[in-house]
Amino acid sequence: MANKILRNADRAKKDEFYTQLTDIEKEVKHYKDQFKNKVVYCNADDPFESNFFKYFASNFNMLGLKKLIATSYAGSPIVGKQLSFFDIEGVKNEKKKEPMMIEINEVKDFNNDGAINITDVEYLLKHNKNVATPLEGSGDFRSKECVEILKEADIVVTNPPFSLFREYVEQLEEYKKKFLIIGNTNAITYKEIFRLIKEDKIRTGYTNFNVGMFFVVPDDWEKYHHIDENGKKIARVSTSCWFTNLDVKKHQEDIILYKTYIDNEDDYPKFDNYDAINVDKVKDIPMDYDGVMGVPITFVDKYNPAQFEIIDGLNRYTILDVAGLNKDAIKNHLHMTEINGKSKYFRILIKNKKVIK
Repeated sequence: MANKILRNADRAKKDEFYTQLTDIEKEVKHYKDQFKNKVVYCNADDPFESNFFKYFASNFNMLGLKKLIATSYAGSPIVGKQLSFFDIEGVKNEKKKEPMMIEINEVKDFNNDGAINITDVEYLLKHNKNVATPLEGSGDFRSKECVEILKEADIVVTNPPFSLFREYVEQLEEYKKKFLIIGNTNAITYKEIFRLIKEDKIRTGYTNFNVGMFFVVPDDWEKYHHIDENGKKIARVSTSCWFTNLDVKKHQEDIILYKTYIDNEDDYPKFDNYDAINVDKVKDIPMDYDGVMGVPITFVDKYNPAQFEIIDGLNRYTILDVAGLNKDAIKNHLHMTEINGKSKYFRILIKNKKVIK
């Protein structure tokens, strides 16, 4: 069901997956020091509906943010569930769904209850006309207007449309922005994303790679997991994870290896069309092998560039064609992950930098 949801999103551009607050809290808490005195921009979520905006606005002071900026876009199918457009100072006369920018520089305890939370954020939005302003364009992250806002940001945090993930990451790279975003785990197999992983310019976050997440989806979606206590449709997407270029401690730790290649060669067969051995599980990577190894995609979640070098990726053909084999493979109808004529799923080609003989 999860893969079908993602395919539908990719084909129909139906990407309105609204992230749950608990998933945001679980991930962002690990980066607290990296957010201090930073300008955070949420540019692919409606700030009136997004839990990203809700989280960062409510935790503005706890994280020590310098500024929070969020932009909405025209035509979001999930509207009116959190804050009413017509209750917000500065946009009372604007049409519903018109794209807006919200800019917050401070959040105070406006209701004097001794705590700063979403209630104070609502008060700020309703009483300060300088916080929310209409955008001239559609609010699309690719628009000139939103790109100018992006230039001011230090860290971008959001759940971008799955179908535009390549383009979205490309923009972040172009403007050299730090980011913490949600994407499809299969994006790792995209040439553009895989190259960034190889170059250690993007990595997975802290949330377990194989768990997936639950998302709020539009009311007209027929396929969903359950309806929550607020009457919202919730879909589970198992192939989803966090991607970031912020520091992640687990990617600075070595994978503990205890298997050996010597005397266990039969456990590590070679690929038919590529000079590398196959390793079916990350925990089975041999500590004593200094050649190229093909490991499962889950390796990315444990990858430490100080311990391993990523060479390329194996699918039907190689992802980056580092060895220049694709032309011949295409000509001869070869499948690069085959072992004894049977294809394996996607493999990441790696070499151990710390071989123990």
